[in-house]
Amino acid sequence: MLVIGGAGYIGSHVVRELLDRSYRVTVYDNLSSGCRENLFPEARFVQGDIGQYGFLRDTMLQGFDGIVHLAAFKAAGESMIKPEKYSVNNITGTLNILNAAAETGIKTVVFSSSAAVYGNPEYVPLDERHPTNPINYYGFTKLEIERFLEWYDRLKGVKYAALRYFNAAGYDVHGRISGLEKNPANLLPVVMEVAAGMRDSLSIFGDDYDTPDGTGVRDYVHVNDLAAAHALAFEYCAEKAESVTLNLGSESGISVQEMVDESRRITNQPIPVIVTGRRAGDPSKLVASAALAEKVLGWKARFSDVKTLVESTWNVYKKYRQ
Repeated sequence: MLVIGGAGYIGSHVVRELLDRSYRVTVYDNLSSGCRENLFPEARFVQGDIGQYGFLRDTMLQGFDGIVHLAAFKAAGESMIKPEKYSVNNITGTLNILNAAAETGIKTVVFSSSAAVYGNPEYVPLDERHPTNPINYYGFTKLEIERFLEWYDRLKGVKYAALRYFNAAGYDVHGRISGLEKNPANLLPVVMEVAAGMRDSLSIFGDDYDTPDGTGVRDYVHVNDLAAAHALAFEYCAEKAESVTLNLGSESGISVQEMVDESRRITNQPIPVIVTGRRAGDPSKLVASAALAEKVLGWKARFSDVKTLVESTWNVYKKYRQ
């Protein structure tokens, strides 16, 4: 397996899962957001960029049964300010991957997509039939890549699994991955940075939503659960010679306040909070239906309860406590 972006937060967990399943893994990563400490000695490492078509193709010529593609920029807010950056990396970079795969005869791609393809929810829980109408450029790039995948399946026979993540969170439950995300923007790592003394306080964007405690509710899926889905998705595509688009979520929502309360309990730290106004476009509740992933892959979230999410993350962050 060639795992592109395999030194990153989700990528390193996918690599670990594949190694645990006795795959031979090569990581291809430019280390712009990935960490060397997330590389495993059992996996081969190639430092390269998806913008380097020739180098990417030459790497693929070494022979792979499949590719896992996790090499996208993913900050929704930044994508609205720097669309050029997201166009070049996410779209052009993915076309390089698909063209190199077609040229070198690799027939299976597992793609890290996103619930951002849906935009504002028209109903919850969101299933795969929900309209796709991204509200940020990041989500737009993910949706366009899914469309490219459909065409490369039709024209080049490249089978794919597009996995629409909801909110990835947590760290390896066995403690084997310890590299921190660079400049995290998601809730749980920011909460952990406050608990570890790496930042002063947490901003909560709105506490007057129509939810039990007034704070936004999101579907958090543990990164070990995500990693397992990638392996299952590859096996499905390779064995069935079919492509599939699936949501990956826990199917249960956790509010911002619940996450903070559980973090205070587990870390035994005060975690100061500043409540500010709502962010434009933030829905009150966003929860997945992952019924199709269970039906197709036999996949279900196992580690995505709030205690495991917080505990596994704190086990990493407390080592950096200041």
